[in-house]
Amino acid sequence: MLDYKNRDLAMQLLMEYTENPNLLKHAYAVEAAMRAYAKKYGEDPEEWGVVGLLHDFDYEKYPTPAEHTIVGAKILREKGYPEHVVYAISSHADYNGLKRERSMEKALFACDELSGFVTAVALVRPTKSIFDVDVKSVKKKLKDKAFARGVNREEVYKGAEELGVPLDEHIEFVIESLKPVAKSLEIAGVES
Repeated sequence: MLDYKNRDLAMQLLMEYTENPNLLKHAYAVEAAMRAYAKKYGEDPEEWGVVGLLHDFDYEKYPTPAEHTIVGAKILREKGYPEHVVYAISSHADYNGLKRERSMEKALFACDELSGFVTAVALVRPTKSIFDVDVKSVKKKLKDKAFARGVNREEVYKGAEELGVPLDEHIEFVIESLKPVAKSLEIAGVES
C-alpha cells in the first residue's frame, strides 16, 4: 500500500513530470502554505503538504483545461493515492466544476494563486526578499493588472472568501508561511 503522505515519494512524482524551476518553486510555496494551514486547523501537515506539492505536478506536460488535473488524477489513482487527495487536487481547478467542501480543498484553492503572487511581489522588491513584503504591498500589486498578469485576481479573492478568512489575514498568513522556505524559493534576499 502506498505511503501517500511520504514527501520523498511525492517529490519523485513531481520531478518525474516537472522540470521547470519556476513550477517547482511554486509547488514548494503551495506546500509550505498548506502545511501552515494544516497546523492552524489541527490537520495533518504531511498530508496537506503532499497535496500542495502535487497540485500542479501534471501542469508542465498537460497544461490545458482538458488535461490539467484530469490526467494528473488518473496518474494519482493508478499510483494509489486516496480519493480525497485526488479530489482536493482536482478541485483546485475551477473549470472542473468540483465543489470544495473540506478545509483541505478550500485551503489549496486559496493558497494556489496567492502563493505565486506573494512570491512575485517578493521578487520585485529591491532586496528580493519575502521578509520585506507586507499585506499592504501585496494588496497594492493586486490592483495593478499589469503585474503578474498570469495570476487570477478573482481566484485570490474567492479563495480567501471560501476559506472564510479576511483577505488581509490570508495574505499575512501566506507571507508568514513562505518565510521558512524563502531560501528554496529564492526569495530570502540578495547580499548587498
